[in-house]
Amino acid sequence: MASRTTRQTSRSSIVPAPIAGIASLILPGLGQALTRQIWRGLLLLGSLATSIGLLAWRINLLAPREVGFADVFVKALQRQPGFVILALLGVVTLWLWNAWDAYQQAKPDQKGGVGIFVLVVAVLFVLGWQISQIQPYKLVTELSDASRPLGRVVWPWRAAVTRDTETIGASADILSPCDELPPPAVPEEVPGQPYIIAEPTCGDLSTRDENLAEVPGTLLTVTGWGFTPNTAALVFWADPLGNEFQMRQGGEYLSIMTDEEGAFEFQVNMPYRLIPPSSEGRMIHRIEVRQITAVGKLRPSTVLLNNIEKMVETIVLGMMATIFGIVLAVPVSFLAARNLMAGSPITMFIYFVTRTVLNIIRSIEPLIWAILAITVVGLGPFAGVIALTVHSIAALGKLYSEAIESIDPGPIEAIHATGATRLQTIMYAVVPQMIPPFVSFSIYRWDINVRMSTIIGLVGGGGIGFLLTQYIRLLDYRSAGIAVWFIAITVAALDYVSSEIRQRFV
Repeated sequence: MASRTTRQTSRSSIVPAPIAGIASLILPGLGQALTRQIWRGLLLLGSLATSIGLLAWRINLLAPREVGFADVFVKALQRQPGFVILALLGVVTLWLWNAWDAYQQAKPDQKGGVGIFVLVVAVLFVLGWQISQIQPYKLVTELSDASRPLGRVVWPWRAAVTRDTETIGASADILSPCDELPPPAVPEEVPGQPYIIAEPTCGDLSTRDENLAEVPGTLLTVTGWGFTPNTAALVFWADPLGNEFQMRQGGEYLSIMTDEEGAFEFQVNMPYRLIPPSSEGRMIHRIEVRQITAVGKLRPSTVLLNNIEKMVETIVLGMMATIFGIVLAVPVSFLAARNLMAGSPITMFIYFVTRTVLNIIRSIEPLIWAILAITVVGLGPFAGVIALTVHSIAALGKLYSEAIESIDPGPIEAIHATGATRLQTIMYAVVPQMIPPFVSFSIYRWDINVRMSTIIGLVGGGGIGFLLTQYIRLLDYRSAGIAVWFIAITVAALDYVSSEIRQRFV
């Protein structure tokens, strides 16, 4: 107790408490440093500097401009008053508390408090909230709009099976714009086949105004009969260039329902279509109504088969990368083990070089290695294998070397005392001790590689990730959902298998 009191008195006698407080008020952390709490002072100085820098960057004070800082600050205050006031108040409070903390720490019998660091975390949290653009209200308000695609991802199995389809339909020609010549004739009705009439048979397409808002085109009245009763039908539009798409109305794909006699009537505006100036002659468009009926037995869909194929490719990709990584990491791990390489300056130089290279390789994510590999071997699973192998060598080399460094030195000394060579010492004293951790690390790495192979597929490294990216870009959420389910099931199964193997062999 006496020694503790002596240390506190010695510490407080370096500088008076008021001087320490004023020093930290001038330069944050200086007062703490004067009371021999250098790390505390540096931490407070760094926290305040970081907070002020983030605040200045966020309100755009650091960008080069012609207007003054005051104008920029006022504009930021008008645009985001809550954030600017709260962050500025937090920074000022932190600065003043830093001076008070230095004053208190300079007194005898005072311990370093954690309250000021709680404020540091709060200020950084406020700045991080704004910089990250976190908007809970947006999540809540737009969640309902995203419920439909999310529901398709959560339960996508309608896309896992398919049936053969039978399509019946009829079409009518539409002239755009109307000219002096007679419009297209009404199609001739064929008994027993579907038939539609569009009135008028000429009109204007939708256009865009100066604000790029769509101006509706001519309203068409479409009447049809001869279709399958009480069955939905889809409406398509084809332009003179042969481009065909399903029509929308109110943001939704247009679908109509036939009555008990297979007839219907609906209205729809002519859509917006961009026709190149090089097209000459009369622009004849076509509106078509189709009924697509499923026939035959259920069978696996192409989406399901593609996902199964790519999932198998993903598992094999991870397995091959793990095998190559193990084979190449084992010899490297001996060069990266200090207890084996400490015999001479040359071996220690090799040790430091090996460790440095492993750290550099391991610091680069497999996604980056995949991009580099794709530039060499092109798209496909081979690029994924290369990327995961390179990262596996570095990761396993580090884990294996640490396992070697933690082995019991007793057997090594005993075998070395018998006159055994370095190779014999490694074979009979090192290898038997490192087999269990080697097996555990290798299995764990296989699990990681399978999960990572789903990610590197996003950049073209093969596997199911490549397929998942295509589905998301096409807004095919059911197909994407099947891929997500396959990934989750496979990773869970591999985790169970790897745990069983570790229990049996480790």
